[in-house]
Amino acid sequence: MKKTGFILASLAGLLMAGTAYAQTKIKIGVMNDRSGIYADITGEGSAVAAQMAADDFGTDKGITVEVISADHQNKPDVGSNIARQWYDTEGVDVIADVPTSSVALAINDITKEKNKIFLNSGAASSDLTGSKCSPNTVHWTYDTWALANGTGGAMVAAGGKTWFFVTADYAFGHALERDTSAVVKANGGEVIGAVRTPFPGTDFSSFLLQAQTSGAQVIGLANAGGDTINSIKQASEFGITQGGQALAGLLMFVNDVHALGLDVAQGLVLTESFYWDLNDQTREWSAKFEEKTGKKPSMIQAGVYGAVLHYLKAVEAAGSKDPAAVMAKMKEMPTDDPLFGKGVVRADGRKVHDMYLFRVKKPEDSKGEWDLYETVATIPADKAFRPLADGGCPLVK
Repeated sequence: MKKTGFILASLAGLLMAGTAYAQTKIKIGVMNDRSGIYADITGEGSAVAAQMAADDFGTDKGITVEVISADHQNKPDVGSNIARQWYDTEGVDVIADVPTSSVALAINDITKEKNKIFLNSGAASSDLTGSKCSPNTVHWTYDTWALANGTGGAMVAAGGKTWFFVTADYAFGHALERDTSAVVKANGGEVIGAVRTPFPGTDFSSFLLQAQTSGAQVIGLANAGGDTINSIKQASEFGITQGGQALAGLLMFVNDVHALGLDVAQGLVLTESFYWDLNDQTREWSAKFEEKTGKKPSMIQAGVYGAVLHYLKAVEAAGSKDPAAVMAKMKEMPTDDPLFGKGVVRADGRKVHDMYLFRVKKPEDSKGEWDLYETVATIPADKAFRPLADGGCPLVK
C-alpha cells in the first residue's frame, strides 16, 4: 500500500506539474505598417509568418500561443500607445516586427521599461544594437550597417567612387546614409552631396534632379518600400541610369522588385538576408507562405518567423516566459531554422547570419513571376554585421 501510495502521489505530482506547464500562455503582438508604404513587405504577411512559427513549434509542449496585430501607421506616438496598451492591459508578452526605425526605437525603450521582449525584424537602424541596445531586444533580420557594407561596399569596389544620397528624413534614412557614407569613405570614395526627403513621399523629382546635376557616379537611395519604388520609377523617367549614373537601392526587397518589374529594376544590386529561392527549405516554406498570402515573403516576414520560432524554443528551454530567463536562453542557444540556417544572438541583441548580395535579373533570364535575383556573393556571418566591439552597446563587457 505504501508503494502504491508513493506511485499515486508521484503521478499526481507529475500531472500537477504538467497542468501548470500547460498553462504557459504566450501572447505575441505583431506591430507594423498595415496600410501604408511598408504594408507589402510587413503588414498582414508578418502576422501570418508569426502564426506559421507558432504552428511549426507545435502544440504538444505545454505552450499555447496567441498572435494579434496592429497598425502603427509609421508614427512613433501611435506605436507607443499601442505598445503600452498591449503591455499594460492586454497581456502581450512580446512585440514582433515593427518596421520604421523611429517607431522601433520607441518600442525598444517601452519594452525595456515594462520588462517584456521585443523581436525586431522590420526596422533597420543599427543603433538598436549600438548606443540604444537593450537587454530586452533582439534585432533579427538586417540592419543599416549590413546593408551599407553589402551594397555600398560592392558599388565602391565596382568603381562607384563619388556618391550623392537621396535620404528619407527620419531615423532609418539618417542611419543608412551615415553607415553607407562611412563605407564609401573607408574604401577611398567621396560623398559629394545629400538631400533629405519627406517621409513618406510620392514626388521625388526635385531631389533626383539635384542628384543628377551633382554628377555623382552613384545615387544612393537611403529609403525603402514605396519610397524606393517611386524613386526608381522616377529616376527611370529622367533617364538617370541611361546617362551613366548608377542607382544604389540601399534597402530593397523582392516585393519592391516584383512591383517595379524587371524592365525597370534589371541590373540593380542589393543586399538581403533571405530570398525565397535560396535552397529547398526556403522554397518549401515560401510556397506555404504564398498559399496563405498570395505572394512570396519578404526578408522581414521571414525574419518574423525565425525570431518567433527561436523565442518559443527559448521559452521551452527556460521552462518559463520570464523575460530575463528567456533572453538568456535566446543568447545561449544557437539559432537554427529553415530560412536563415544556423546562427547566434550576440550579447548586444544582434542576430548574426549570412547576408547575400543579389543582382536583379534581366527579363530574358527570368523563368517565372518571382524569379528575380541572381546571387552575386554570400557575405559570411562573421563579416555581414558590425563587429561586437564597435557598436558602443553598454551590454558588451
